[in-house]
Amino acid sequence: MDNAQIIAEEFSLAKPIVKKVLSLFAEGNTVPFIARYRKEATGGLDEVDLRKIKERDTYLDELLQRKETVTKTITDQGKMTPTLQKTIRECLSKNELEEIYLPFKPKKRTRATIARERGLEPLALKILEMSDGFDPFDFAAGQMVAFKDIKSIDDAIAGAKDIISEIISENTDHRSVVYNYMHKEGQYVSKVKNEYKDKNTKYNMYYDYRNPVDSISSHNMLGLRRAENEGVISFTIEVSDEKILTKLQNNITGNKKNKCAKIVLEAIDDSFHRLMKISVISRIRLENKEKADEEAIETFATNLNNLLLAPPAGGCPIMGIDPGLRTGCKIVALDITGKLLDETVIYPTAPRNDFEGSARILYDWFRKYNIELVAIGNGTASRETDKFVHRTLDQEEAKEFKGKIKVVIVNESGASIYSASEVAAREFPDKDITVRGAVSIARRLQDPLAELVKIDPKSIGVGQYQHDVHQKRLKEKLDDVVEHCVNYVGVDVNTASRELLFYVAGISSSLAENIVNYRNQNGLFSSRDQFLKVNKLGPKSFEQCAGFLRIRNSVNQLDNSAVHPESYHIVDTIARNLQKKPSDIIGSEEMIKKLDPHSFISERAGLPTVTDILEELKKPGRDPRKRFVTAAFSDSISEIDDLKSGMVLEGSVTNVANFGAFVDIGVHQDGLVHISEVANEYVRDIKGHVSVGNIVKVKVLDVDVERKRISLSMKRIEK
Repeated sequence: MDNAQIIAEEFSLAKPIVKKVLSLFAEGNTVPFIARYRKEATGGLDEVDLRKIKERDTYLDELLQRKETVTKTITDQGKMTPTLQKTIRECLSKNELEEIYLPFKPKKRTRATIARERGLEPLALKILEMSDGFDPFDFAAGQMVAFKDIKSIDDAIAGAKDIISEIISENTDHRSVVYNYMHKEGQYVSKVKNEYKDKNTKYNMYYDYRNPVDSISSHNMLGLRRAENEGVISFTIEVSDEKILTKLQNNITGNKKNKCAKIVLEAIDDSFHRLMKISVISRIRLENKEKADEEAIETFATNLNNLLLAPPAGGCPIMGIDPGLRTGCKIVALDITGKLLDETVIYPTAPRNDFEGSARILYDWFRKYNIELVAIGNGTASRETDKFVHRTLDQEEAKEFKGKIKVVIVNESGASIYSASEVAAREFPDKDITVRGAVSIARRLQDPLAELVKIDPKSIGVGQYQHDVHQKRLKEKLDDVVEHCVNYVGVDVNTASRELLFYVAGISSSLAENIVNYRNQNGLFSSRDQFLKVNKLGPKSFEQCAGFLRIRNSVNQLDNSAVHPESYHIVDTIARNLQKKPSDIIGSEEMIKKLDPHSFISERAGLPTVTDILEELKKPGRDPRKRFVTAAFSDSISEIDDLKSGMVLEGSVTNVANFGAFVDIGVHQDGLVHISEVANEYVRDIKGHVSVGNIVKVKVLDVDVERKRISLSMKRIEK
């Protein structure tokens, strides 16, 4: 079967659709472009399905290359058979292929290898036949002169047994017996190392831990591995050796009771304990690790998606404050585009407590820069700074600002990473890291997506065990998420940074640089046609990116919409049908609602494309993100010491793991809502109940001040 047929069967899709998708990828089309603008060809497959097809196609190509290597190696050994060749050809898993290849894989010298070199293989194979009339000891005695470096019949039998052990251990069926039983009945068991027995660590729960192999959660698997890697515990799989041996013995020797069967039984025991057990445990551990990686990466990706698509506060003048105590609070003022206008340091909190001087600066800036939003980082002194700003706004002198300025505490995870990065140095070469950090805090409130793309996703703080999972796979997945979010929202080409442009479909890092350079040298873009004037941005790149780039003040209003330039003629046709100009129908929802999309289907555009165009014409350039809302922290709560069991507070979800959600309630330490406390009903998948960025009400269950742990519940709380 070819890749298209395999993928079609695995994903329950029509083969012609899969072939067309693979063809579109082969032509250099991107996932966002295909998903949005080639729905007729794909049957409307979304980005998730398209990425799965692409990933599986790549996997199958890699598998094919490995099959070719395996086939050549076995053929060169003269051991290829039609049955084996068919098995290899039909194999669809890399792990299964390696199991098939195991008996033929070139290996280091083993006890069996040495026994073969000494001429003991014929004896081993005869014993393995277990014929009733065959005496292995007599046969060995008659062959002593043919053996090399064998001093006794017992040595010959021992060597033959080594060969039999290896043959059994490399037999796919026998390994499957061990593998399946360990999966079904095995238990992961961990024990603390002696040197940590009397020490408290974050791995206390794994000091004496037991969990069935088939039901271990991803976070526990990754937790066990991290604890083991840090030398705190050791863990393995415990299983009933006797039951596995009984199964192997029944499969291999059956009811045989002769001399050969006795030797084979001894070889089975040796094969299991010396060769198979550790090998199969390693395989299962690796498979559980890979599964845990995928779950952790998927959770991280979901969290990142929700964070990047958090509602923007909108284009308005903003003040950013990076709070501090001894070093003061760094404040910056930005205009509606995020341009830095001013910066200074104030000292409103201990030890200086300069309220009047700090308030005076705020009043001056509020007037001078028409500030509408104040963004305060949620790090050290954030609640103290928040109280200072609110107190400032409560003063008589601030009555002109009453109700006009909104104060928001912003999650500053990753701001320090950005401030020390090359990106920040390029943006603000003459500013120190404190200024850059305050700018990042303010901008991520203005537009989270545009600012957070400048930071390595792993540094944003919405994952768990992100440094323990497969790093290449994690990067690919997170890059896919960022690409999806950027193209889903669309990008203003005249304000976008290089980093934001890089994630637009069809735009490479060098093209993003060229777009910014063109904009700097020639002024703002006034039409999408100008994209083709950018150095090295050719027709293919234009096709991929044009529909995702927006020009706010273009003469052609479609340039500020998701309608692709290749479909502008359809809008012209619709306008002529209504006897209007295109500009008259763009944004006219009432007029568009009355149209029948079937009337505009042609060879160049099917129903999905026409339907999408009509929807876009209703509200061109509309931001698909939700309305901006923030959590209202309690004024009486600012430190973990202020918390009491039973309190009901409002907070913002900062991270979601498979076992629960972390919520910022304004005390510098996120609380945990365990999955069992998320809803009144049983929750299997937490992602269906709560997301990063959600504003939630929580009840305080328990507070451990010393360990800085806060247990929260979302159960039985009136919304």
